[in-house]
Amino acid sequence: MDEFSLIHRIVSRLGHVARDTWISVGPGDDAAVVAVTQGCELVSSIDSLIADTHFPASAPADLIGYRGVMVSVSDIAAMAAEIRFITLALSLEKTEPEWLDGFTDGVVAACDVVGARVVGGNLVRGPLTLTVSVNGEVPTGQAVKRSGAKPGNLIQISGALGGAASCVRQQLFETSGTLSPMQERYFKPRARVDLVHTIRGVADACIDVSDGLVQDLEHILTASEVGASLRSEDIPLFPGAELPDALWGGDDYELLVCASAPLDGFMTIGEVTPGREVLLDGSPLRNFHPGAGYDHFRN
Repeated sequence: MDEFSLIHRIVSRLGHVARDTWISVGPGDDAAVVAVTQGCELVSSIDSLIADTHFPASAPADLIGYRGVMVSVSDIAAMAAEIRFITLALSLEKTEPEWLDGFTDGVVAACDVVGARVVGGNLVRGPLTLTVSVNGEVPTGQAVKRSGAKPGNLIQISGALGGAASCVRQQLFETSGTLSPMQERYFKPRARVDLVHTIRGVADACIDVSDGLVQDLEHILTASEVGASLRSEDIPLFPGAELPDALWGGDDYELLVCASAPLDGFMTIGEVTPGREVLLDGSPLRNFHPGAGYDHFRN
């Protein structure tokens, strides 16, 4: 099949997730045209996922599509915004219509879970790579940033950590049959769109845990010019995961927030402190594992 036949196949398979009343022009034209809700600001992010770096190239196509959408939408949720629409750019080494069907089905399934629409995209020949541009809305002035943490804030996490990292550590990538809980955590993460209204107007700072609890917390601390004290016994671990998986593994996509009071659906794991040091169980974190956390140019 040629490029344009493949694009038509994808758009046809997207079905309802490529249409909505606020989409004036969707997939198939030079660019999309969408209406922005009055009184809201647009929140945008973009992620590129490369085969054998962000997912196994041998993974089922539907899991690649599903994972790609979810990990990208997670950034929108972390800003206390609601996802509206996405665009996709897909690079493929060869044309495989059946693979594309599975990939598109995974995209549709993820979009249905988070309430997103696909308004456009691009298809090129090259190494297997997926780039997802995500766009959401938040009432004007109500986006939650990394830079608002204050001494005395409770550091809270929205769910168990370390499951996906444990899957990667053990190389549990064989997916024939039913996914194990750890594989489910890696291949089918959930963007915490269900917590957007919980954190909006209440959390002082927020980030999604994509590169490890420690590294992502340090992003908040650096932006806010504060420190932190964590308690290892309070960090919720995914069944079968170990503490290092949670601290430095990443790929959890839970929300990490700093707020003055406990939030529904979150667990408190420490406090924000004055100064810049990060403590774990009262000792400097650098004593445990200096320089850890995912980095594209170091790892």
